[in-house]
Amino acid sequence: MAKRRTNLSEGKQNIIAALINEYDIKSAEDIQDALKDLLGGTVQSMLEAEMDNHLGYEPYERSENSNARNGRKSKTIRSKYGEMEIDVPQDRESSFEPQIVKKRQKDISQIEEKIIAMYAKGLSTRQISEQIEDIYGFEVSEGLVSDVTNKFLPEIEDWQQRPLSNVYPIVFIDAVHFSVRENNVVKKLAAYVILGINDEGHKEVISLQIGQNESSKYWLGVLNELKNRGVNDILILCADGLSGMKEAVNVAYPNTEYQRCIVHQVRNTLKYVADKDKKKFAADLKTIYQAPSETLAHNRMEEITEKWEKIYPNAMRSWSTNWDVISPIFKFSTDVRKIIYTTNAIESLNSTYRRLNRQRSVFPNDTALLKALYLATFEATKKWTMPLRNWGKVYGELSIMYEGRLK
Repeated sequence: MAKRRTNLSEGKQNIIAALINEYDIKSAEDIQDALKDLLGGTVQSMLEAEMDNHLGYEPYERSENSNARNGRKSKTIRSKYGEMEIDVPQDRESSFEPQIVKKRQKDISQIEEKIIAMYAKGLSTRQISEQIEDIYGFEVSEGLVSDVTNKFLPEIEDWQQRPLSNVYPIVFIDAVHFSVRENNVVKKLAAYVILGINDEGHKEVISLQIGQNESSKYWLGVLNELKNRGVNDILILCADGLSGMKEAVNVAYPNTEYQRCIVHQVRNTLKYVADKDKKKFAADLKTIYQAPSETLAHNRMEEITEKWEKIYPNAMRSWSTNWDVISPIFKFSTDVRKIIYTTNAIESLNSTYRRLNRQRSVFPNDTALLKALYLATFEATKKWTMPLRNWGKVYGELSIMYEGRLK
């Protein structure tokens, strides 16, 4: 008979064999029950050992210590294997501070971290409560879920007010829309994510804003907040056609180059085009934004407008209207264009936010939405450890193009 291959040591194999024999294991559920029993016994043994160490002598030994054991107190704790009862040893002076399961601690499964991770993925308090019960076999109230996530509110407030860098070479602003309930009425709110590229080429979420009406007044308030947090200069600000943005940028940061997102511009244009013509129309638009110079790009825009205006009279109108905020990209090299060409730097973050929409169709209030956005942002940005590609070249070009404004 062929010998079974295993990476387990002989000692571990003996433990498993003894476990199977002791608990008469025949199913995966039997394994869970056995591990639960062993965990409870291990915790109990460690508590007894901690008490021995605290008093300085073992049970039934003589000692001159005035303190002594004083019975046990039953306690229900939660673990990844479910709930279990343990008996916490007590001492006469009530000076015993257990470490394996601390006083008032009822959970050893790191359930708070699991709740936070689920909330960051967009699950509602009810869904989290149901999943915890399904997976771990004990109840977690919706109130507890809210209490756990509410602990982040002061942290969110501090994060939104933290000091920022003096100069950001590039800043992106984009919006994702969510449904939020207010006074029993569901309304659409925009979550605006403001992402900066700092002078080392690293992406950094500067702020999250939840707004209802875009206007120059609203955006001026947002930009003034950035100034109050220490942002004295932005070289290039990239955004979609957010209402009032251009006017607000001109007031708050008059030296900042406002660049319209080209991909959004193309998408908005193709909304006017029938499906049968979209491929050809998109190919024509590509010759505009990939042109080697602004003059050639403008000529192509006029040619494409003339070509298609009889069939789609409104499609190209926004190109000529917004040419002043479309055209800045043409003075840069390909390396810089690849960064400011679109809000791609922010799209991966937005995809995380859109998953919140898929998981949760309606948020109960603005605060719940802000908590979910913050936690999702925190998870997504853990991977942001490297600067943007070719940042050295980009930084050098920006230093020349905007002389004296970078360090």
